Amino acid sequence: MSAIYHDEGFKDLNLKDWIVKQCTEMGITKPTPVQYHCIPPIMEGKGCVAISKTGTGKTLAFVLPMLHKWCSNLFSKFALILTPTRELARQIFDQIKVIGKPINIKVCLIIGGENQVEQGAQIAREPHIIVATPGRLSDMMQSGYDTDFRYIQMLVVDEADRLLSGSFTTDLEVIMKALPEKKQSLLFSATMTSMIENAIQHAREPPFVWKDEADVTTVTELDQKYVLVHTAVLRSGYLVKIINDYQAKTPDSSMIIFTKNCEVCQIVSKALKKLGFDNVALNSNLKQRERSISITRFKSNRIKILVATDLASRGLDIPMVDLVVNYSVPPVPVNYVHRVGRTARAGRGGLALTLLTPKEVNRLLNIEKNINYKLTEYKVSGNLT
Repeated sequence: MSAIYHDEGFKDLNLKDWIVKQCTEMGITKPTPVQYHCIPPIMEGKGCVAISKTGTGKTLAFVLPMLHKWCSNLFSKFALILTPTRELARQIFDQIKVIGKPINIKVCLIIGGENQVEQGAQIAREPHIIVATPGRLSDMMQSGYDTDFRYIQMLVVDEADRLLSGSFTTDLEVIMKALPEKKQSLLFSATMTSMIENAIQHAREPPFVWKDEADVTTVTELDQKYVLVHTAVLRSGYLVKIINDYQAKTPDSSMIIFTKNCEVCQIVSKALKKLGFDNVALNSNLKQRERSISITRFKSNRIKILVATDLASRGLDIPMVDLVVNYSVPPVPVNYVHRVGRTARAGRGGLALTLLTPKEVNRLLNIEKNINYKLTEYKVSGNLT
């Protein structure tokens, strides 16, 4: 199922008029499937687990009913939204501020790389909604800051497959102890995992569960191909040729190049700059200010190329990305799904290319099996062997 829109508008979901008006002014007039199916049960107070492809509008599926419910129950610290990356947290924070502007919604952002004392002051000012990464919020809770979350009525776990994967367990345990036992819990993810299934089974009350009906886990508007690279040493040459050819055909296009780690990200970014390809890098080794600048320059379309690690693979909503390039085959299929989900968003088309060496064939076969989609070869012009 692609990100098709239902004929019904947001008004038919019985959202408050001001929310519908805000959506209309933003050019959002009809709900996507995940929004259409999940907003009503969330408004009714039910717990919700939603599994939907990247680029299908999951953020609004929980933000809109959250604002609707808050208007009827004007609590401070009404909702807590947890997400795995700083960039995604900031994006959600910005969306809530824009949509909630008519009611002066107070939102605070709690992420690493920012001044912790100032963040503590923000929480003390009794915000209505807190958007946070687990590591920073857990650290503040254990450091004596005023983090009284007894009145939280709604908890959102965004990118739940990542947050429940195990690496955030310690932080989540600290946070959950501070939350009331009775609350409305919402889990959103692009993929179903055993940990999410376990959360469903152990919920206090059976949640509403909605899963994208499509067998293919990537959107139909996405054209997915591989580029056969005969030896690893030629990988950079193929990448340069792909960028050259693509920019010659579509000079206004934007692209994201995904690399396996921070070191490769920096090497590729610097090499491309030396070859005359202006780009910005995004990885966890960069300071938060540098990361924010990179995202801003890329989102504003001033820079057409973003070289990134999987830090950029989740949640970032940059509609004009036309091309995603995997510099190497991701070792885990779910990483592939999230990477290629940065293009072909909200019904737009897009192209995803994966540079493939003979040693990586088994990885690609595993990805194809998991996404139920067969990649075809993309021919790069010229002889690079």
